[in-house]
Amino acid sequence: MIKTLIFTGGGSGGHVMPALTLIQELKKMDCDIHYIGGYNSIEKDLVQPYHIKYHPIHNGKLRRYLSVENMKDIFKVIFGTIQAFLLLIKFKKQSTLIFSTGGFVSIPVVVAGWLQGKRIYIHEQTSRVGLANKIASLFADKVFISFEESKKFFPQNKTIYSGYPLRDECFSFDVKDVVLNNKSLLQVQKPILFITGGGNGSQLLNELIKRNLTELKKVYFIVHQVGKSPAEEYQKLNDEDYVALPFVGPEIIDLFKLATITLSRSGAGTVCELIAIGKKSIYVPLKIAQKNEQYHNAVEAKNKLGSIIIEEKDLSDQIFLESLKSFSFPNSRQQVVKENGKNVLINEIKIFLDS
Repeated sequence: MIKTLIFTGGGSGGHVMPALTLIQELKKMDCDIHYIGGYNSIEKDLVQPYHIKYHPIHNGKLRRYLSVENMKDIFKVIFGTIQAFLLLIKFKKQSTLIFSTGGFVSIPVVVAGWLQGKRIYIHEQTSRVGLANKIASLFADKVFISFEESKKFFPQNKTIYSGYPLRDECFSFDVKDVVLNNKSLLQVQKPILFITGGGNGSQLLNELIKRNLTELKKVYFIVHQVGKSPAEEYQKLNDEDYVALPFVGPEIIDLFKLATITLSRSGAGTVCELIAIGKKSIYVPLKIAQKNEQYHNAVEAKNKLGSIIIEEKDLSDQIFLESLKSFSFPNSRQQVVKENGKNVLINEIKIFLDS
Protein backbone atom coordinates (compact mmCIF):
# COMPACT_ATOMS: atom_id res chain seq x y z
CA MET A 1 0.00 0.00 0.00
CA ILE A 2 1.37 3.42 -0.99
CA LYS A 3 1.47 5.73 2.03
CA THR A 4 0.40 9.39 1.90
CA LEU A 5 2.48 12.25 3.31
CA ILE A 6 0.68 15.56 3.78
CA PHE A 7 2.90 18.53 4.53
CA THR A 8 1.61 21.84 5.85
CA GLY A 9 3.22 25.05 7.02
CA GLY A 10 3.69 28.54 5.72
CA GLY A 11 3.34 32.26 6.03
CA SER A 12 7.10 32.69 5.64
CA GLY A 13 9.94 30.95 3.86
CA GLY A 14 11.31 29.90 7.24
CA HIS A 15 8.36 27.54 7.70
CA VAL A 16 8.34 26.25 4.13
CA MET A 17 12.00 25.56 3.35
CA PRO A 18 12.46 22.75 5.95
CA ALA A 19 9.44 20.97 4.46
CA LEU A 20 10.81 21.34 0.94
CA THR A 21 14.21 19.97 2.01
CA LEU A 22 12.41 16.84 3.26
CA ILE A 23 10.12 16.65 0.22
CA GLN A 24 13.08 16.74 -2.16
CA GLU A 25 14.46 13.60 -0.48
CA LEU A 26 11.08 11.88 -0.06
CA LYS A 27 10.24 12.23 -3.75
CA LYS A 28 12.82 9.49 -4.36
CA MET A 29 10.67 7.09 -2.32
CA ASP A 30 7.42 5.30 -3.06
CA CYS A 31 4.87 7.62 -1.45
CA ASP A 32 2.14 10.10 -2.38
CA ILE A 33 3.06 13.64 -1.30
CA HIS A 34 0.62 16.54 -0.86
CA TYR A 35 0.96 20.07 0.52
CA ILE A 36 -1.76 22.13 2.24
CA GLY A 37 -1.13 25.87 2.42
CA GLY A 38 -2.73 29.27 1.94
CA TYR A 39 -4.35 30.63 -1.20
CA ASN A 40 -1.91 33.43 -1.90
CA SER A 41 0.85 32.70 0.60
CA ILE A 42 4.55 32.29 -0.07
CA GLU A 43 4.29 28.49 0.27
CA LYS A 44 2.15 28.27 -2.86
CA ASP A 45 4.94 29.77 -4.98
CA LEU A 46 7.74 27.86 -3.25
CA VAL A 47 6.05 24.47 -3.55
CA GLN A 48 5.18 24.84 -7.26
CA PRO A 49 8.60 23.80 -8.69
CA TYR A 50 8.44 20.51 -6.75
CA HIS A 51 5.45 19.29 -8.80
CA ILE A 52 3.43 17.89 -5.91
CA LYS A 53 -0.29 18.30 -5.27
CA TYR A 54 -1.03 21.64 -3.59
CA HIS A 55 -4.32 22.24 -1.75
CA PRO A 56 -5.15 25.82 -0.65
CA ILE A 57 -7.26 26.57 2.43
CA HIS A 58 -8.30 29.68 4.33
CA ASN A 59 -6.42 30.57 7.50
CA GLY A 60 -6.40 33.36 10.04
CA LYS A 61 -3.65 34.78 12.18
CA LEU A 62 -3.56 33.81 15.86
CA ARG A 63 -2.37 36.61 18.12
CA ARG A 64 -1.05 36.53 21.69
CA TYR A 65 -2.62 39.96 22.35
CA LEU A 66 -6.15 41.37 22.35
CA SER A 67 -7.27 42.61 18.95
CA VAL A 68 -10.56 43.03 17.12
CA GLU A 69 -8.88 41.17 14.25
CA ASN A 70 -8.90 38.04 16.41
CA MET A 71 -12.69 37.92 16.13
CA LYS A 72 -12.53 38.05 12.34
CA ASP A 73 -9.72 35.55 12.03
CA ILE A 74 -11.29 32.96 14.32
CA PHE A 75 -13.95 32.45 11.65
CA LYS A 76 -11.22 32.01 9.01
CA VAL A 77 -9.58 29.37 11.21
CA ILE A 78 -12.89 27.55 11.66
CA PHE A 79 -13.61 27.67 7.91
CA GLY A 80 -10.06 26.51 7.16
CA THR A 81 -10.48 23.61 9.58
CA ILE A 82 -13.66 22.55 7.78
CA GLN A 83 -11.85 22.75 4.43
CA ALA A 84 -8.92 20.73 5.81
CA PHE A 85 -11.29 18.16 7.31
CA LEU A 86 -12.98 17.62 3.94
CA LEU A 87 -9.62 17.33 2.21
CA LEU A 88 -8.13 14.89 4.72
CA ILE A 89 -11.15 12.64 4.99
CA LYS A 90 -10.32 11.32 1.50
CA PHE A 91 -7.16 9.70 2.87
CA LYS A 92 -7.14 6.54 4.98
CA LYS A 93 -6.16 7.01 8.62
CA GLN A 94 -3.70 4.11 8.76
CA SER A 95 -1.76 5.16 5.67
CA THR A 96 -1.56 8.95 6.17
CA LEU A 97 1.04 11.06 7.99
CA ILE A 98 0.60 14.81 8.46
CA PHE A 99 3.88 16.70 8.85
CA SER A 100 3.62 20.33 9.97
CA THR A 101 6.41 22.90 9.96
CA GLY A 102 4.39 25.64 11.64
CA GLY A 103 2.78 28.92 10.70
CA PHE A 104 -0.89 29.76 11.11
CA VAL A 105 -2.02 27.77 8.07
CA SER A 106 -0.94 24.57 9.82
CA ILE A 107 -3.44 24.82 12.72
CA PRO A 108 -6.60 23.90 10.73
CA VAL A 109 -4.76 20.97 9.15
CA VAL A 110 -3.41 19.62 12.43
CA VAL A 111 -6.76 19.98 14.23
CA ALA A 112 -8.67 18.36 11.35
CA GLY A 113 -6.13 15.53 11.19
CA TRP A 114 -6.39 14.93 14.94
CA LEU A 115 -10.19 14.79 14.74
CA GLN A 116 -9.80 12.04 12.14
CA GLY A 117 -7.26 10.11 14.20
CA LYS A 118 -4.42 10.60 11.71
CA ARG A 119 -0.75 10.48 12.73
CA ILE A 120 0.74 13.98 13.16
CA TYR A 121 4.40 15.07 13.37
CA ILE A 122 5.48 18.69 13.81
CA HIS A 123 8.86 20.37 13.50
CA GLU A 124 9.85 23.58 15.31
CA GLN A 125 12.62 25.51 13.59
CA THR A 126 13.36 28.23 16.13
CA SER A 127 14.90 28.19 19.59
CA ARG A 128 11.73 29.81 20.93
CA VAL A 129 8.46 28.08 20.11
CA GLY A 130 5.99 29.71 17.72
CA LEU A 131 2.38 29.99 18.81
CA ALA A 132 1.13 27.78 15.98
CA ASN A 133 3.45 24.93 16.91
CA LYS A 134 2.71 25.40 20.60
CA ILE A 135 -0.96 24.77 19.83
CA ALA A 136 -0.19 22.01 17.32
CA SER A 137 1.97 20.15 19.86
CA LEU A 138 -1.17 19.40 21.89
CA PHE A 139 -2.49 17.32 18.97
CA ALA A 140 0.78 15.88 17.66
CA ASP A 141 2.13 12.36 18.08
CA LYS A 142 5.74 13.55 17.86
CA VAL A 143 7.37 16.98 18.16
CA PHE A 144 10.80 17.51 16.59
CA ILE A 145 13.00 20.46 17.57
CA SER A 146 15.98 22.18 15.96
CA PHE A 147 17.55 23.44 19.20
CA GLU A 148 17.87 21.33 22.34
CA GLU A 149 16.83 24.23 24.57
CA SER A 150 13.41 24.27 22.86
CA LYS A 151 12.46 21.05 24.62
CA LYS A 152 11.20 22.92 27.68
CA PHE A 153 8.40 24.48 25.62
CA PHE A 154 6.80 21.18 24.57
CA PRO A 155 5.39 18.03 26.19
CA GLN A 156 8.47 16.07 27.25
CA ASN A 157 7.07 12.63 26.49
CA LYS A 158 6.78 13.24 22.75
CA THR A 159 9.52 15.77 22.03
CA ILE A 160 12.62 14.65 20.14
CA TYR A 161 15.74 16.66 19.30
CA SER A 162 16.29 16.19 15.57
CA GLY A 163 18.15 19.30 14.55
CA TYR A 164 17.26 21.45 11.55
CA PRO A 165 16.78 19.76 8.15
CA LEU A 166 19.65 21.10 6.08
CA ARG A 167 20.74 20.66 2.51
CA ASP A 168 23.63 18.21 2.17
CA GLU A 169 25.78 20.97 0.67
CA CYS A 170 26.09 22.55 4.13
CA PHE A 171 28.24 19.62 5.22
CA SER A 172 30.41 19.46 2.11
CA PHE A 173 33.69 21.34 1.89
CA ASP A 174 33.28 21.58 -1.88
CA VAL A 175 32.50 25.08 -3.12
CA LYS A 176 30.80 25.78 -6.42
CA ASP A 177 31.59 29.00 -8.19
CA VAL A 178 28.96 31.74 -8.14
CA VAL A 179 28.99 34.12 -11.11
CA LEU A 180 27.39 37.54 -10.61
CA ASN A 181 27.39 40.23 -13.28
CA ASN A 182 29.87 38.13 -15.28
CA LYS A 183 32.24 38.04 -12.32
CA SER A 184 33.41 34.74 -10.86
CA LEU A 185 33.47 34.95 -7.07
CA LEU A 186 36.20 32.31 -6.98
CA GLN A 187 38.39 34.79 -8.85
CA VAL A 188 37.68 37.75 -6.57
CA GLN A 189 40.87 38.82 -4.77
CA LYS A 190 39.23 40.92 -2.08
CA PRO A 191 37.51 39.38 0.95
CA ILE A 192 33.80 38.93 0.20
CA LEU A 193 31.15 40.58 2.38
CA PHE A 194 27.72 39.00 1.91
CA ILE A 195 24.62 40.72 3.30
CA THR A 196 21.20 39.12 3.45
CA GLY A 197 18.06 40.21 5.23
CA GLY A 198 16.08 37.09 4.30
CA GLY A 199 13.83 36.57 1.30
CA ASN A 200 12.25 40.02 1.57
CA GLY A 201 15.45 41.83 2.49
CA SER A 202 15.96 44.11 5.47
CA GLN A 203 15.55 47.87 5.21
CA LEU A 204 17.71 48.34 8.30
CA LEU A 205 20.62 46.35 6.86
CA ASN A 206 20.15 47.82 3.40
CA GLU A 207 20.45 51.38 4.69
CA LEU A 208 23.44 50.46 6.86
CA ILE A 209 25.31 49.16 3.83
CA LYS A 210 24.27 52.05 1.61
CA ARG A 211 25.56 54.64 4.12
CA ASN A 212 28.93 52.91 4.37
CA LEU A 213 29.25 51.62 0.83
CA THR A 214 32.18 53.81 -0.25
CA GLU A 215 34.22 52.85 2.81
CA LEU A 216 33.34 49.16 2.56
CA LYS A 217 34.31 48.89 -1.12
CA LYS A 218 37.86 49.92 -0.26
CA VAL A 219 38.29 46.58 1.53
CA TYR A 220 35.56 44.18 0.38
CA PHE A 221 33.80 42.82 -2.66
CA ILE A 222 30.15 43.13 -1.61
CA VAL A 223 27.25 40.84 -2.48
CA HIS A 224 24.02 42.37 -1.18
CA GLN A 225 20.65 40.59 -1.20
CA VAL A 226 18.31 43.56 -0.84
CA GLY A 227 14.81 42.14 -1.45
CA LYS A 228 12.49 42.55 -4.42
CA SER A 229 11.02 45.99 -3.65
CA PRO A 230 14.25 48.04 -3.33
CA ALA A 231 16.18 46.04 -5.93
CA GLU A 232 15.96 48.62 -8.71
CA GLU A 233 17.25 51.40 -6.44
CA TYR A 234 20.23 49.39 -5.21
CA GLN A 235 21.13 47.80 -8.54
CA LYS A 236 21.88 51.29 -9.85
CA LEU A 237 24.86 51.19 -7.46
CA ASN A 238 26.31 48.00 -9.00
CA ASP A 239 29.95 48.26 -10.02
CA GLU A 240 33.13 46.16 -9.98
CA ASP A 241 33.06 45.90 -6.16
CA TYR A 242 29.33 45.76 -5.41
CA VAL A 243 26.46 43.57 -6.62
CA ALA A 244 22.89 44.03 -5.40
CA LEU A 245 20.45 41.14 -5.88
CA PRO A 246 16.69 41.01 -5.25
CA PHE A 247 16.78 37.37 -4.14
CA VAL A 248 19.29 34.57 -3.65
CA GLY A 249 18.24 31.00 -4.40
CA PRO A 250 20.01 27.67 -3.77
CA GLU A 251 23.37 29.31 -4.47
CA ILE A 252 23.16 30.94 -1.03
CA ILE A 253 24.99 27.94 0.49
CA ASP A 254 27.99 28.57 -1.79
CA LEU A 255 27.79 32.29 -1.04
CA PHE A 256 28.00 31.50 2.68
CA LYS A 257 31.06 29.35 1.99
CA LEU A 258 32.74 31.92 -0.26
CA ALA A 259 32.09 34.90 2.01
CA THR A 260 34.69 36.01 4.51
CA ILE A 261 31.93 37.75 6.44
CA THR A 262 28.16 37.30 6.33
CA LEU A 263 25.92 39.98 7.83
CA SER A 264 22.34 38.85 8.28
CA ARG A 265 19.21 38.70 10.34
CA SER A 266 19.03 35.55 12.44
CA GLY A 267 16.11 33.49 11.24
CA ALA A 268 16.43 29.83 12.18
CA GLY A 269 17.27 28.65 8.67
CA THR A 270 20.08 31.16 8.15
CA VAL A 271 21.59 30.50 11.58
CA CYS A 272 21.43 26.71 11.28
CA GLU A 273 22.96 26.77 7.79
CA LEU A 274 25.84 28.99 8.89
CA ILE A 275 26.45 26.88 12.00
CA ALA A 276 26.52 23.70 9.87
CA ILE A 277 28.87 25.34 7.36
CA GLY A 278 30.97 26.48 10.32
CA LYS A 279 31.30 30.17 9.52
CA LYS A 280 31.53 32.86 12.17
CA SER A 281 29.14 35.66 11.17
CA ILE A 282 27.48 38.91 12.26
CA TYR A 283 23.80 38.81 13.22
CA VAL A 284 21.36 41.67 13.73
CA PRO A 285 18.27 39.93 15.20
CA LEU A 286 14.86 41.24 14.17
CA LYS A 287 13.64 43.13 17.22
CA ILE A 288 9.94 42.47 16.67
CA ALA A 289 10.36 38.71 16.18
CA GLN A 290 8.06 36.66 18.39
CA LYS A 291 9.55 36.13 21.89
CA ASN A 292 12.77 37.71 20.57
CA GLU A 293 13.37 34.33 18.94
CA GLN A 294 15.95 35.66 16.46
CA TYR A 295 18.19 36.84 19.30
CA HIS A 296 18.12 33.39 20.88
CA ASN A 297 18.85 31.79 17.50
CA ALA A 298 21.91 34.01 17.16
CA VAL A 299 23.10 33.08 20.67
CA GLU A 300 23.43 29.49 19.42
CA ALA A 301 25.85 30.69 16.72
CA LYS A 302 27.73 32.86 19.21
CA ASN A 303 28.19 29.96 21.60
CA LYS A 304 29.29 27.51 18.91
CA LEU A 305 31.37 29.70 16.59
CA GLY A 306 32.01 33.02 18.30
CA SER A 307 29.61 34.83 15.97
CA ILE A 308 28.84 38.46 16.74
CA ILE A 309 25.40 39.70 17.77
CA ILE A 310 24.50 43.37 17.36
CA GLU A 311 21.03 44.17 18.67
CA GLU A 312 19.02 46.77 16.78
CA LYS A 313 19.20 49.22 19.69
CA ASP A 314 23.00 49.02 19.59
CA LEU A 315 23.49 49.06 15.84
CA SER A 316 25.47 52.03 14.56
CA ASP A 317 27.86 52.59 11.67
CA GLN A 318 30.82 52.64 14.06
CA ILE A 319 29.88 49.41 15.88
CA PHE A 320 29.26 47.64 12.59
CA LEU A 321 32.58 48.75 11.07
CA GLU A 322 34.43 47.81 14.25
CA SER A 323 32.87 44.34 14.26
CA LEU A 324 34.23 43.68 10.76
CA LYS A 325 37.79 44.04 12.08
CA SER A 326 37.44 40.89 14.20
CA PHE A 327 37.37 38.68 11.10
CA SER A 328 40.50 37.31 9.49
CA PHE A 329 40.84 36.58 5.79
CA PRO A 330 39.99 33.90 4.90
CA ASN A 331 37.35 33.03 7.49
CA SER A 332 38.14 29.35 8.01
CA ARG A 333 35.34 26.85 8.65
CA GLN A 334 34.90 25.03 11.95
CA GLN A 335 32.84 21.86 11.75
CA VAL A 336 30.70 21.93 14.90
CA VAL A 337 27.58 20.14 13.58
CA LYS A 338 28.08 16.46 12.78
CA GLU A 339 24.51 15.30 12.14
CA ASN A 340 22.04 16.70 9.64
CA GLY A 341 18.54 17.03 11.08
CA LYS A 342 17.22 16.05 7.67
CA ASN A 343 18.53 12.51 8.11
CA VAL A 344 16.88 12.15 11.52
CA LEU A 345 13.52 13.33 10.19
CA ILE A 346 13.71 11.24 7.02
CA ASN A 347 14.46 8.15 9.11
CA GLU A 348 11.41 8.87 11.31
CA ILE A 349 9.22 9.24 8.23
CA LYS A 350 10.67 6.05 6.70
CA ILE A 351 9.63 4.13 9.82
CA PHE A 352 6.07 5.22 9.08
CA LEU A 353 6.37 4.40 5.36
CA ASP A 354 7.72 0.94 6.12
CA SER A 355 5.13 0.12 8.78
